Amino acid sequence: MQMQKTSSDLVLLVARIAMSALFIPGGLRKLMDLGAFAAMLHKQGVPAADVLAPVGACVEFLGGIAILVGIQLRIATLLMIVFTVIASFIAHRFWELEGPARQMQQTQFFKNLAIVGGFFALWAAGAGRYAVDRLLHRERFERRTGDRRNGTRPVSDTTS
Repeated sequence: MQMQKTSSDLVLLVARIAMSALFIPGGLRKLMDLGAFAAMLHKQGVPAADVLAPVGACVEFLGGIAILVGIQLRIATLLMIVFTVIASFIAHRFWELEGPARQMQQTQFFKNLAIVGGFFALWAAGAGRYAVDRLLHRERFERRTGDRRNGTRPVSDTTS
């Protein structure tokens, strides 16, 4: 059972790395040139693009980092789901296009839908053992599950 848990934790780490690899560089590029990002949003008809550009860039960059290191993963994945859905409807409006441009944007739109599915899977599975949250909350985790190093089992709290 421990071997299966270890491999699951490794798979979750690889999933977090893969998911964040798309968003961290993209968010950083947007942060480094907020003017260009705001101009793109404005061109796409996004209201208050100058205000929303830094918000979107920060969510993309910081959310990607949170997922990579496994801190507040469930909150980060929900933010990234919202970000990805909004980005899809802003940048990949394939239904407004024809021909090869429509096909390309449709592919990008559905790629983003698959990414949203990946974020939902991470949300459901959690960050796994190799995550900052696990390190920060190790004591609480060990109280709840029992410390495997000394063979103790969880103790029910009957003081309520």
